[in-house]
Amino acid sequence: MPRPRGSRHISEIPKITFYKPQGIPLHSLENIEITHEEWEVLRLKHVENLGQIESAKKMKTSQSTLQRILSVAQQKIGQAIVEGKAIKIIKE
Repeated sequence: MPRPRGSRHISEIPKITFYKPQGIPLHSLENIEITHEEWEVLRLKHVENLGQIESAKKMKTSQSTLQRILSVAQQKIGQAIVEGKAIKIIKE
């Protein structure tokens, strides 16, 4: 049985929860889903410009877990931009 997932601290809930490419109707787009914790890691690292140690402390998680979350989030954002998909921020 896997270890139970720890609770991560999200200091800010996103106000905007959907992004899409301009000029393409929503019904014809595929969605990529980003969780609140993936959004928070992206915010801490790329908007607040915090290092990995500080970001992990703010989220109350380990550095290795933070790095895994960041890698997944960056992969999803990159895929959405390159492939022209919509990004939906969801609560997990």
